[in-house]
Amino acid sequence: MEAILENKLENLKKHISDMEKVVIAYSGGVDSNFLLKVAKDTLGDNVLAVTICAMMHSKREIEEAKQYAKYYGVNHIIHEIDKIDLKEFTDNGPLRCYYCKKFIFSTIKEIASEHNIKYILDGTNLSDLDDYRPGLKALEEINVVSPLKNSKLTKEEIRILSKELNVDTYNKPSFSCLATRIPVNNKITEEKLRMIEEGENFLQDNNFNQYRVRLHDDIVRIEVEKKEINKFFDKEMINKINVKFKEIGFKYVTLDLEGYQMGSMN
Repeated sequence: MEAILENKLENLKKHISDMEKVVIAYSGGVDSNFLLKVAKDTLGDNVLAVTICAMMHSKREIEEAKQYAKYYGVNHIIHEIDKIDLKEFTDNGPLRCYYCKKFIFSTIKEIASEHNIKYILDGTNLSDLDDYRPGLKALEEINVVSPLKNSKLTKEEIRILSKELNVDTYNKPSFSCLATRIPVNNKITEEKLRMIEEGENFLQDNNFNQYRVRLHDDIVRIEVEKKEINKFFDKEMINKINVKFKEIGFKYVTLDLEGYQMGSMN
């Protein structure tokens, strides 16, 4: 491990150690899984993982989070929210992420309070600051601590350190809530989110690594990594995807020739 990375890891451990007892907003993704591992190694049983399960979350991601938390032996709460009655979220304006984060982390704050835990941690890292993330303002307002960002760890460094610490998610593809697949000012509904989820599950089942199913009214725009676009040159695969996506309910099925781009809906 390079000296710079080792110093960043030690700073992260010191930062977490100083808080003594923490709640981690836990999705099971690359960042929160790394944070959970380091927190568990540092604070032992003084770590509580909280996973919110709501309409914009993938069920597969929730199940993975359960398995990882169990593997680490961390006390884990799955808090289910049947429906988000938040107009600012469903209307899907430019600040949707802000209102959603405010709602989600206010819920986590209540859970932390019930367990007499002062500090709420999330997996925001230094690389996240390069993207349009209005939700970060909500985290500041609720006093959520972002130790990965504070330790100046980038996404790539987190992947490297995860591999060093034998964290399985070191090479896991980036993921985000399903609401990010719907263009701004297009209403978010349960039906749309479940269609997107089913489409992305199908791509994963067919060995696509990094993907997004973007919804534009009755058109679905599939993004995959550029190196995986060649899979669509196979007639059998094209037909398989076309048939499945129309079964799901998409009227027109398209492939984005620019490939997967993080935040392409921003």
